[in-house]
Amino acid sequence: MDARLLDILVCPVCKGNLEYRKEQKELVCKPCKLAFPIRDDIPIMLEEEARALGADEA
Repeated sequence: MDARLLDILVCPVCKGNLEYRKEQKELVCKPCKLAFPIRDDIPIMLEEEARALGADEA
């Protein structure tokens, strides 16, 4: 994942910062408790494509 891209991406729901989780290939918004997938090095920043984080993941 390109570091410059990570610097400018924000959560589409709350506009908060995202945490990159390389192993899971996801961008995580902790306040919204959503994980946005990264497919073929492209972040999918659609709320309907995000998965809800479990209580143990936040």
